[in-house]
Amino acid sequence: MKKETAMRLFQDQKVRVLWDDVKEKWYFSIVDIVEVLTDSPNPRTYWSVFKTRLKAEGSQLATNCSQLKMQSADGKYYLTDVADTEQLLRLIQSIPSKKAEPFKLWLAKVGNERIDETHDPEQAIDRAMQTYLKKGYTKEWINQRLKTIEVRKELTDEWERVGIKETSEFAILTNEITNAWSGLTVKKYKQLKNLKKENLRDNMSNVELVLNMLAEVATKEISKKENPKHFEESKEIARKGGSVAGNARKELEQKTDQPVVTPENNLENKTRKIKLVGQKRDINE
Repeated sequence: MKKETAMRLFQDQKVRVLWDDVKEKWYFSIVDIVEVLTDSPNPRTYWSVFKTRLKAEGSQLATNCSQLKMQSADGKYYLTDVADTEQLLRLIQSIPSKKAEPFKLWLAKVGNERIDETHDPEQAIDRAMQTYLKKGYTKEWINQRLKTIEVRKELTDEWERVGIKETSEFAILTNEITNAWSGLTVKKYKQLKNLKKENLRDNMSNVELVLNMLAEVATKEISKKENPKHFEESKEIARKGGSVAGNARKELEQKTDQPVVTPENNLENKTRKIKLVGQKRDINE
């Protein structure tokens, strides 16, 4: 069952979703929905108690909900209670919330967007562009970032071709590539940039993104040539691909006398811009 993971925003709140190509349905993380509707400080506990109450009342809603693996805040994937659009509408009716009506409209919009994107994939790119622009990124950076998504998809397709299916194995290979080109594991790289839940690539500079793309392209091409039969062989190929970009990074650093991998992240950039705007206003006032 082919699925595509995504993150959708409702009033600036993140909702994890999964698109199932076979069933042609969106599946939504119930915990995320509960958090949006209730503003509960502990949505997992809220859902656990509410689910028990639904079962006691004989409701089939909690019983019929599925579990699918979704990425958690720690970057790992865990089985998560999910619901399709029809189940969510029933859930919304059960939870008292002033956000119920706008959320129903949001659900309808998400469904229509997916249909539109299926017929015209360019709309998905335009939508991603608008989301990044709202977050304060430059068009130049966004174009680079969208290219990394394409490159990443080509690499994961190659991994799937050689028999790698598990998300955990994807993470291991990604870690090998990242360490080989940047000199840091993904965990240490995020620590350097003081990131927690934030996406690492969303906090890379243009140069970091380019080198990361080079590492992934090189890994894909080497894998196609060597056609690995075992996971350990793919790990070695990941290191080879990463080292191609690693050598480029070292040469660039020698030529510019500047480090490529830095602690700078997008969150700090936005904070800095806000401070500068505030200072200009003070001067003008």
